[in-house]
Amino acid sequence: MSSRPAAGGGRWVEVDPTRVARWVEGFAERHGPPTTTVEGYGLLLSAPDGATAELHTPPGAPATADVPGFVAAAGAPRRLGLLLARKGAVAVGVAEGPDLVVSKVDTRYVQGRTAAGGWSQQRFARRRDNQAKAALGDAAELAVRLLLPEAERLTAVVGGGDRRAVDTVLADRRLAPLAALRAERLLDVPEPRHAVLVGAVAAARAVRILVRDPAPDGAR
Repeated sequence: MSSRPAAGGGRWVEVDPTRVARWVEGFAERHGPPTTTVEGYGLLLSAPDGATAELHTPPGAPATADVPGFVAAAGAPRRLGLLLARKGAVAVGVAEGPDLVVSKVDTRYVQGRTAAGGWSQQRFARRRDNQAKAALGDAAELAVRLLLPEAERLTAVVGGGDRRAVDTVLADRRLAPLAALRAERLLDVPEPRHAVLVGAVAAARAVRILVRDPAPDGAR
């Protein structure tokens, strides 16, 4: 389980699907038995002491009306497509439940930025842009070969890395069936490598929970 501060207050917690039921039990033990409300993102748990927990439905899982249904849906095996892109590297994969069953990683050299000025700077920038476009073109071809044939079997496509790069790849007209399956979640990953792609499977399946603790007595 990982945790990080959330913009606007509270904290994001990422929980493995197999541990969601125990996490909810712990929330109830700490804050009192919560009421459950169905929301667009999933379920909202509201405890008697003012604490709340937003359980966000993971990519590919169906909407549910209660905690037992949410736990069952989150833990059920799903076939997910993964598209990680950053700079000149791309990783494409298919996960069946927690297992990565299809994978391919490709890299292409893209120059870094320079502080030089004048015409030299402009030539460098054009060369870098061309290299980046070629890298994203290769990424699209990779997605066509590996992900597109899987489109009818996938429940969702999860992107990771640089949002603009992922957007550019999925903007390819041939990948429209994959773009239609794209999940809102964008994984925060370093430059894609095979080990990064393997780790992305767990991140894509994790249940994201936004926790807000009760306000101090003096602030109520």
